[in-house]
Amino acid sequence: MFTAFTIVRQLHEMLWYLTEAATRTFDPDTSHQVDELRTTIENALNDPQQVLAVDLDELHARVRSHLMEISEEVRTSYLATGNDHLDTALVPGADLMGKKLRSRSLGGANLRGAYLIAADLRACDLSGTDLLGADLRDARLEGADLSKALFLTQAQVSAATGDRSTRLPTDLSRPAHWSDNG
Repeated sequence: MFTAFTIVRQLHEMLWYLTEAATRTFDPDTSHQVDELRTTIENALNDPQQVLAVDLDELHARVRSHLMEISEEVRTSYLATGNDHLDTALVPGADLMGKKLRSRSLGGANLRGAYLIAADLRACDLSGTDLLGADLRDARLEGADLSKALFLTQAQVSAATGDRSTRLPTDLSRPAHWSDNG
């Protein structure tokens, strides 16, 4: 039972990211491939025997490949609009703990897996920024625009601090502990 739960949790997480990916790609072929992958995962979730037979490593590799491709596609569109000045420290897995990035346009940055613990992201534009797996614990998001950030989850938002002026994607909720200021 615990093995099945672990697999099901991972499958649902992949579905979360693939659902967003399908809405963000500009390429119809990629969209079709993502939809096929989502269907494969959904079919596995509907059959307990298939859940246990899923090759998670192979499935993770396929999902990762599509998410990276779509991230590149989306982020490139932001870089093409003038955000090519991004700091070279803004890379996947970067240690940006406590970094002061206030009021910066980070559109198109790849912060996948970055450590943004207690980073000052107030009033930042994070449109098209890949935040898959980024650690946002205690990150300051007051007034930040995350409405078009890539692969942002409710858990990441809930771990950060923000206020009513923080813009979130429509499928995420403003945490109750956030300030009413802003």
